[in-house]
Amino acid sequence: MLKTFNLGGVHPPENKLSADKKIENLPLPKTVFIPVAQHIGAPASPVVKRGDEVKVGQVIAQSSGFVSTNIHSSVSGKVKKVDVSADSSGYSKQGIFIDVAGDEWLEEIDRTEELVKEFNLDGSEIVKKIQEAGIVGLGGATFPTHVKLVPPKGMKAEVLLLNGVECEPYLTSDHRLMLEKADEIMVGIQLLMKSLQVNKAVIGIENNKPDAIQLLTEKAKNYQGVSVVALKVQYPQGGEKQLINAVTGKEVPSGALPIAVGAVVSNVGTAFAVYEAVQKNKPLFERVVTVTGKGVSKPSNFRVRVGTATSELVEAAGGLPENTGKVISGGPMMGRAIPSLDVPVTKGTSGILLMQEEESKRGEVLNCIRCARCVSVCPMGLEPYLLMTLGEKNIFDRAEDERVMDCIECGSCSFTCPSHRPLLDYIRYGKGKVGQIIRSRK
Repeated sequence: MLKTFNLGGVHPPENKLSADKKIENLPLPKTVFIPVAQHIGAPASPVVKRGDEVKVGQVIAQSSGFVSTNIHSSVSGKVKKVDVSADSSGYSKQGIFIDVAGDEWLEEIDRTEELVKEFNLDGSEIVKKIQEAGIVGLGGATFPTHVKLVPPKGMKAEVLLLNGVECEPYLTSDHRLMLEKADEIMVGIQLLMKSLQVNKAVIGIENNKPDAIQLLTEKAKNYQGVSVVALKVQYPQGGEKQLINAVTGKEVPSGALPIAVGAVVSNVGTAFAVYEAVQKNKPLFERVVTVTGKGVSKPSNFRVRVGTATSELVEAAGGLPENTGKVISGGPMMGRAIPSLDVPVTKGTSGILLMQEEESKRGEVLNCIRCARCVSVCPMGLEPYLLMTLGEKNIFDRAEDERVMDCIECGSCSFTCPSHRPLLDYIRYGKGKVGQIIRSRK
């Protein structure tokens, strides 16, 4: 029997329309806007100014703390200005505008396709290179990778889990990366294992990607301590705590991090970025992005430079369909609608989903019928109907007691609700307010 997590979950239509589309390089844009906050933690501080000439891979914003990362130029050209503009959140954020001129990379970056397997760095040296390269979690959370690799005092990693699940409907960027860059991912896994001082790594992949399971299983035979586990197709299998439970059987306690049960989770895309950073001296300034949707004429997987406007990706995938009702950054379950096609691709952009008007409309909100479906599908064992009410009525002390901070915002509750209640909207609101209250106590 295929492994999966033991609580809740749903199975939305998969719609992996671009699964067989090889990764293409998106042409260089004429200009980019590179936000200085593309990660969880403190925004980076700009170190360039208007008129400066920059090269691909050059640091343009410096990490401003331990939980922060460097930002590198994804293009070569001249800094137009350091100013604010809207990102995918819809809010204005500081960033760096660069007019593109040519494609001149820093000389130390190895641009060849040759696989580099050997390394003689120790764990701390690997972590330092990862930190300098600005690597973050590419599964969507964008947590700085170097922080994950330095467990809190008194805690030790026992196993590295690689997230190749990609359970979000429509998205296929990780799937394609596993098929096209399997060897590089394997070396990246070895680097992560060395930095964590663990001798065991497990790659979790949902069973709807049999080609990736077969390929990585074959590759893993050549790498000591690495194995592949096929998982049942069940959303949100890719959640950290759900993946840990599915693979190891352990449950991360409420409010605790995965390291509490000896696990560190990293996305397969992050493992590839680690390979490029350590073995090729290449910072994180580009990533694979899926552009898809039922009305899209050319669903695709593009390798895209950070800072590229979303409109460039949409155009390359055949243009914006006339009946588009919503453009989402990410997938339909956890992604968020973007206010404009001008917003830039960032390190955390895994996909652009163009939803047709009829599928993007919300149903009429009806009264709760006490069916408890939202409770039965919650993978964190919460009571979404109650958390929604507490958020709606601003009862934040009770929301904290009811573990609103444990919500992983997967959207399973809203997906399954027959009354079309905006459960996740109010839970997110309540979670944000409770988070502010908790921070104010420190």
